[in-house]
Amino acid sequence: MTKPEIIIERNIPFADGIFGENARVIRLSPEEITPEAMKSADALITRTRTCCDSRLLAGSRCRIVASATIGLDHVDLPWCRANDIIVRNAPGCNAPAVAQYVFASIIAAYGLDLRNLTLGIIGVGHVGSIVERWGRALGLNVLCCDPPRAEAEGRDKFCSLARIAAEADIVTVHTPYTTSGPHPTHHLLGRDFLNSLTSGCMVINSARGPIADTSALLEAIDNGHVGRAVIDCWESEPDIDRQLLEKTFIATPHIAGYSRQGKIRATVMAAQAVADVLGIPAPEFSMPVPPPAPQTVTAQEIASSYDPLADTAMLRTNPEQFEQLRNHYNLRCEAGL
Repeated sequence: MTKPEIIIERNIPFADGIFGENARVIRLSPEEITPEAMKSADALITRTRTCCDSRLLAGSRCRIVASATIGLDHVDLPWCRANDIIVRNAPGCNAPAVAQYVFASIIAAYGLDLRNLTLGIIGVGHVGSIVERWGRALGLNVLCCDPPRAEAEGRDKFCSLARIAAEADIVTVHTPYTTSGPHPTHHLLGRDFLNSLTSGCMVINSARGPIADTSALLEAIDNGHVGRAVIDCWESEPDIDRQLLEKTFIATPHIAGYSRQGKIRATVMAAQAVADVLGIPAPEFSMPVPPPAPQTVTAQEIASSYDPLADTAMLRTNPEQFEQLRNHYNLRCEAGL
């Protein structure tokens, strides 16, 4: 029986040898994942830097695209569906790490005592739910805005964007990136919203770059509506806006979710999906699968686990190395684990 061929992007960690003798595995860099390479591939395990659409997959025998990420805006879902290609991702895999990033950034700005601050969370899914739980445990007043959840579950637990803008000292966004539908998130952090913020508000984007309008954010920083900007996800990555880079409080190369535990979870979820679809034995991992996020963490645990200012200094010194800094990031351990 012919072994299935699986292409795994080279920058995905903890994937060497996981399929054993049950598949022919080829590790390729993002640039090497081409239509020619995909022709004989039965499966692809990738990240957000590979655009998975007809240009890559037409004419291939690929049956599944598994993204070792939470987002899928790099995958043409309608085309894959129409061509019987199964798509899987790794929802929630890095949620604890992103929550760690958010609170490490807040602590870098405000110190360990966060009481009496109001935190506005836009998007209360895998990440936002952890941010909400940890925020309440750390003594913050927490406001949650999630229109799809409010419509499905009732509005009692949720508030409007206008209320967050009027009351929040800190705004953090954790939505998917969408350009259509009833609640598109493209430039959700746009001129109208940013200029309605309480003066000096801290704004954190560790979701997707185009959720924030770069020119509007620069304007809001200049006019004082945004007191501190924390940017991990940028428009036009890796060619990030150098003016915004200099004006941010914390600036990092899209690594908010880059924890050791998160990467293990992502690889496990993607590899298991591929094995299920191809009908081969479950992948074998040399490390245990990490537990979910702890119910609570202390401010000291967060501060001790990660310093985003160190990553900021590295990016400011080497902005042209955005991709290298991201791809060769020294994976940190999550807070509380």
